[in-house]
Formats: sequence, C-alpha cells, structure tokens
Amino acid sequence: MALILKEYTTQNGEVILYRGMPNLEKLEELSNGLGDIWHSSFEQGYKNAFSDIVYQTSIFFWYVNDFDNLDECVSWRLNPNHFAVRKSVWDQLGGFDYEYNNLILSAFDFAFNAISNCGAISLYVKSLFDVAEKENITISVKDRYVFYRKNFKLDHSLFMLYRKGFWKVSEWNALFFAKNNFEKRQSLRVIPPKALKAIQGKPTVSYIIPTMMRQDFTLNLLDDLSKQSYLPSQVIVVDATPEQSRDESLYKPSNYPFEVVFKWQVTKGSCRARNEAIDLCTGDYIVFGDDDIRIPNDFIEYHIRLLQTYNAGACNGLDIRANHEKQTLKDLQLKLDNFKGNRWIVGASNSFSNANSCVKREFVNQLVGNDINYDGGYGEDSDFGISLTKIGLTVLHNPFSTNLHLKPPIGGYRFWGSQAKIIGKKRKTQPWELDTPVKCIRPIPSPTIMYQIHKQFTPQQLIEYKHKYFSMYLFKGNKWELPLKIIKLPYRILQFNKSVFYAKKLIALGKRTK
Repeated sequence: MALILKEYTTQNGEVILYRGMPNLEKLEELSNGLGDIWHSSFEQGYKNAFSDIVYQTSIFFWYVNDFDNLDECVSWRLNPNHFAVRKSVWDQLGGFDYEYNNLILSAFDFAFNAISNCGAISLYVKSLFDVAEKENITISVKDRYVFYRKNFKLDHSLFMLYRKGFWKVSEWNALFFAKNNFEKRQSLRVIPPKALKAIQGKPTVSYIIPTMMRQDFTLNLLDDLSKQSYLPSQVIVVDATPEQSRDESLYKPSNYPFEVVFKWQVTKGSCRARNEAIDLCTGDYIVFGDDDIRIPNDFIEYHIRLLQTYNAGACNGLDIRANHEKQTLKDLQLKLDNFKGNRWIVGASNSFSNANSCVKREFVNQLVGNDINYDGGYGEDSDFGISLTKIGLTVLHNPFSTNLHLKPPIGGYRFWGSQAKIIGKKRKTQPWELDTPVKCIRPIPSPTIMYQIHKQFTPQQLIEYKHKYFSMYLFKGNKWELPLKIIKLPYRILQFNKSVFYAKKLIALGKRTK
C-alpha cells in the first residue's frame, strides 16, 4: 500500500513531502541546501541498522557505517515513519518499492539507491523529527535476499549465503525465492543536476600541484591554468625532482597571471608535498591536482559554481583516463562526447581523487592535511575524502569539472612506491615499513590499503574484507587455475597477515601530517 504523505510548500514555492511531524522551520532551512531526503533516524533505533549491507560493501562504500557525533551527515538508513523528501525527487525516483514485505527495507532501498545510483542525497539531520522512541527493526531473511537480488550481482548473494551459514535451509530457501521471483535492476532514474548559478562574489582559489620528475607536464598544466575563465589567485608547485635531474630555469613565476610559488621538496612522499603546499595556501578554496593532467578553460569556474549552487564544501571532479600521454584537450572533448554511462549526476560521491577535487580551505585545515602514513603506498585520497564525510561534509560528484589524466609511464611519486614490488637487497625501504623492513614475504594487499580498513572501518568489517578477499582470490578468474591457487593459498595468507602487521604499526602511530 502506497504511503500517504503530507505536503509543505517552501517560501520558494517548492513542495516537500513528509511523514511524521518535522520541524517545519528547520525543513525550510534544509530545503535551501544540498539535501533531497531528510530524516532523524539515528535516535529512533535506525543507526547502523541492516548491517548485512557489509556482504556487498565490506569496506569500499563510504556510507556502510553511520557517522558519530554529527548534527548532519549522509545516511541511507531512512525511517519510513518520519522523513521528508523533495516532491520532485520522490516523483522522479518513483517512490518506495513495495515488493518488500517490510516497509523499513523499502525505505532503505529507496535511500540507498538515491545515494548510490540516482544523484539524490539522503541526510540524517538531528532533531528535525523530535521522536525519541526507538523502533524494533527486524528484517526477514527473504527480504534481505530480495534486496541483494534487486541491487547487486548474484555473486554477492552467494557470498552472503556463505557468511550467514551455507548449511542453513532458511538461507537457501530465501536465496532461491529471490532468484526465481526477482531480477537485478538494470537501470534507475537519475536526478538531473541543478542549473549552475554564476559565481557570487570574488572567492579566491589556491591550486596545488605536487610533482616529481615531470617538469614538462607541470608546465603544460600551468599553461592550462593561465587560460582559465576564472583564474586561481595562487598556484603552489611542490617539486620533488632530484637536484641532478631538475632544470630550475624552467620555472618562471613572472610568466603567469597569478601568484606562483615554486617549492623544491626535500622530504619524501606526495602526502607530505600536499601538506607543505596546504601550509602556504591563502585561497578560500583549495583545488587539488596531479601533475599529469590537462584541464579545459572552465575547470575552476565549474568547481566554484557547483559548490556555490549546492551550498557545499567539497566536490570531486570527473577524471578521464587518456589513451596515452600525448593526448590533448581535443581528445578529452571527444571522450566526453562519447562518454559511456550517465555523466550528468551530482550527488554524494563515494570517491575522492587528488587529481581533481575542490575543498573549502577551512575544512582542509580542520583535517590538518593529508595522512603521511600513506606515503609510499595507495589510498591517501580516498582516506581524505572519507575523513571529510566524517566531519559532516558531503563530498559532491562534479560532472562539470573534467580533466584528462595522461598517466605517463615514468616520473611521479609512484617512482618511490614502485619499490614495494621488489624483494631483496635492491629494494629501497618504503615509509610504511617504519623500523621493520620487508624481507622475504612481500605484503599483499598494500599495507596502506589495509591501514585504511583498520582506520576507517570496524573490526567486524575487517573480518568480512578478509573473507571476501580470499573468496575473490580463489574463485575469480579462470576456474582451471583453482588447484594452483589452493596450493599457493598458505603463502597468500602469510602475505595478507604481513600486510595486517604493517597496518597495525601505522594504526599505533596514529594519523601524522608531518
């Protein structure tokens, strides 16, 4: 049975649908922000409900856990009895799916897809609904498998079956029920982006470029920046090119229509480089960029316009991979013209890239920069994005600000990190090895990725990650390789445990910025 929703018309003439008794004054204020769906479910027993989502998103989904000690944050755990939604969004997305037996899971399904696939933003807002009583949330085995069947590949249902207990008849019955009666959704409706407003005022922008042994690429990027329709006020280049390989005469601040700071890096690591640059930033916004990208003339303009239009503090742009390092902005336009998939989505991002992102400087300073425990490894940009969400910021996906990522085979900070694949006397110690250099067993996966799992997610999710990791190791790929994989399994377990060893040492150190 369809829900009966009440209507509230804002001062701007927009209709908000709601159920329950929201604070209408607060709802009016929220309607001018970036959210589309609002609830106060944490206090009503919904916080971290339906933890079974972990079997599909062991760690990589930013919103697998609800965040603590925040007045407002992204959350898909929607209470169907107390929520509000823009009428336009409700109508465009088609409302709840009533094929579930439980209305709670219908609400979760709606908000989960709104965030993950549809470009709508579901927010927890403290005290929007002043309801203190906690509801008893129970989800049947059948509904759980129906949710998985509708939203994910069958592999994830099978993994859930394995983790829940493959010997349980009820799990098998629910799996077959869902498989035989439902199909995975092939397409979902998408909320179109708002019309971007012109830039209000004169916000200043600092642009950060960490680079190493790529002076020619850096000069091309500086040239692109000098042609921006909205110029940065400041560009900071932190260059780690060794003294014997650099040409200092190439960097001429007077060549550019903005302040340029060229700083030769004496420390090691891209995280340290960015932090050194952040310390020098004076702009209202900071744009992070890699040294091997090309950007169109409207790149910075669209970052600022999007953040101002949505009243947001951070966004992640569209990073397009080049076919080879010689491609140009003409090739970028061709790739955008032939973009596969729906490009025009602005919603809560589940990724963050240091190649193309823009953040208000006040929030960068609140995090005190990048975590240098990632130097020599991977995952620092994802960690930074997750950390922004954990202080209550919604990182938006920005399809308007695009870049062409050239990815040349040589140069860059990965020059140091490439040593991680070497074993023996030729190996150069990586920063994450600390006081225990790698010997015979090379840790896999990357210890910095494992560090992120320990840092950002729960101990139970680490267990699920381990099960999923080894399930994929054994069963993904050519089935004829399975006997060989089984033979190699003990060594792969040693490698995994070695990665956990280094991750725990980094956790013991805590986040470092210098």
